[in-house]
Amino acid sequence: MNKAFNVLMAAAICFAACNNPQKETPQTESAPKSDILVDDIDSTVNPADDFFDYANGGWIKKNPIPGDETSWGIAKLVQEELYSRLKHINEDALAKNEKSGTSQQIADFWYSGMDTTSIEQKGLEPLAGELSKINALQTPKDIMAYTAHMHTYGVGVFFGEGVGQDLKASDVNAYYMSQGGLGMPNRDYYFNTDARTTKVRQAYPGYVATIFRLMGADSNLANKKAAAVMALETKLARSSRKLEDLRDPYKNYHKMAISSLNKISSHIDWPQTLQQIGVQHVDSVIVGQPEFYHTLDEVIAKENIATLRDYMAFHLVSDFSAYLSKPFVDAHFDFYSKTLRGAEQQRPRWKRVLDSEEGAIGEALGQLFAKEYFNEMAKKRYELIVENVRTAYKNRMEKLDWMSDSTKQKALHKLATIHKKVGYPDKWKDFSALKIDRGPYALNMMRANEWWNNYSLNKLGKPVDREEWDMTPQTYNAYYNPSNNEIVLPAGIFTVPGYRDEELDDALVYGYAAASTVGHEITHGFDDEGRQYDENGNLRNWWSKEDEEQFNKRAAVLVKQFNAFTPVDSLHINGKATLGENLADLGGILIGLDAFKMTETYKKGEKISGFTPVQRFFLGYSLGWLYSQRKAELATRLLTDVHSPAKYRVNGPFPNVPEFYEAFHVTPANKMYIADSARVKLW
Repeated sequence: MNKAFNVLMAAAICFAACNNPQKETPQTESAPKSDILVDDIDSTVNPADDFFDYANGGWIKKNPIPGDETSWGIAKLVQEELYSRLKHINEDALAKNEKSGTSQQIADFWYSGMDTTSIEQKGLEPLAGELSKINALQTPKDIMAYTAHMHTYGVGVFFGEGVGQDLKASDVNAYYMSQGGLGMPNRDYYFNTDARTTKVRQAYPGYVATIFRLMGADSNLANKKAAAVMALETKLARSSRKLEDLRDPYKNYHKMAISSLNKISSHIDWPQTLQQIGVQHVDSVIVGQPEFYHTLDEVIAKENIATLRDYMAFHLVSDFSAYLSKPFVDAHFDFYSKTLRGAEQQRPRWKRVLDSEEGAIGEALGQLFAKEYFNEMAKKRYELIVENVRTAYKNRMEKLDWMSDSTKQKALHKLATIHKKVGYPDKWKDFSALKIDRGPYALNMMRANEWWNNYSLNKLGKPVDREEWDMTPQTYNAYYNPSNNEIVLPAGIFTVPGYRDEELDDALVYGYAAASTVGHEITHGFDDEGRQYDENGNLRNWWSKEDEEQFNKRAAVLVKQFNAFTPVDSLHINGKATLGENLADLGGILIGLDAFKMTETYKKGEKISGFTPVQRFFLGYSLGWLYSQRKAELATRLLTDVHSPAKYRVNGPFPNVPEFYEAFHVTPANKMYIADSARVKLW
């Protein structure tokens, strides 16, 4: 599935943002461990004025962002532990030197990625064959034929596409076509006038020109080619929708017969193009943004062929730069990590190879990871927490005074049928048909992309496999999939760095996991987007008009609250674009806290390190958002991410939670105080 399509489908599969942990000083098994919640506190801050800085400020002051990172915090710290475990798995596979099977694939992928001598010697050679084919293209028909080929190995030029569940018929796999083809993160980078975005836009043609120089063009020619590519992408961007407009599933759903696609693109032979991509067993597709395809049609029909070839060649090399020699790696880093996100230096090669391996054969690694690092006791603990959170949400729903009985019964039924997946899948993907060898790193990645493209397209015409996972067990993340009405909670998301699960008290776990992850994901089923899907995962309005109006009225209060936040410079949070995640954060806290109140820990009321169970719950939730970010990274995320920055995932929802006021003595004199009449009252 190509990258542009994955970005757009994030609206259908609602991802929880990652958490990040800290490196621990090695300790013996017998040595008592300190309290991570207390260790992170900045006692100079009043929790009623800035809870995020109070809970996490101590750690942030002592742990500056490393030069090779654009942010640092709990998820990064967890990832450090995961990296060391995955590195061990790779090195063990290399030592075994198997001739076939999963161990051979892991070992050879690792070898090819770490073989810098060969990579530096070959330079651009691994892509020479593909570049030669691009240079031979002569007509718009040639361009579209090779565009189709590039999509098969993961370079999403001109548009986005891929396979996913039909939003209105969730048992059916559908083929989606969407806007795409841009080299910068989204359309706003081509038009916004704020200083940071303008700086990125001005730097982008320089990066494009650098790639052309590395491909052999002289400086004058490289600059001319870059200007033409920039102009072409700006045309595509002008017809692309904004981030918040991509979140409306109805407005981004246009089912069309393949034979009728000429109505939106009269010059492109779409039946032939889709066949060349590998689309079979369907006679219709779902077009997300039809107006984009009108513009694409004009670009393909009227743009200079040489410019179209240059655009394709640039994206091929840019997309594979990370797997080529150092000049290409450095150029890609300088723009996408340094200029765009504020990184100061590259991360160690072995970590970058592990990241690539995760995308290529991550579930193969996951089989070994789950066996070694997530025991049955931990799996049962979090399965029980899911059910406790579900019960808490049921109790809260039943007491709602703004929702009619008819809608309420449907909501309760949907809640009861949410499927939970915890830890790791019962059925693993079979990578045996994927060729991985010790040849060029870039070609291993290209073949992996082809494998995933074939894997995805082979779903067309077949029933949806509702047991499939879209994340690996070692992932520090989680998601709600509205088309399956499911929450997926990989083993990695429950990790607290430096601690075994049995060492964590319930108050910490219910804040850190039950609220910020389990409750968050379940609430996605009822946020502004998820609520539009029924219990079977179909896009269908099951709300009464009055209930829908009440929901939107109450949700609008949260939009207004978040619009007022300015995390960096003069850039505000986009309350509408982030509404789904903000609703999930608030809902997760409310039902996570209700679930915690059912535990013996809460009922006993005993203090730990001087804090009550409820206080530790709020501290535990805040631990899940322990982050500091560079300003450039913050600015980028404000334009591209449907999640609010970490600080505001704490300070944003807490003032709407009644128990927060009592636990930390919040009064009208404090900065986090919101008058009762101005608070969000939804769940």
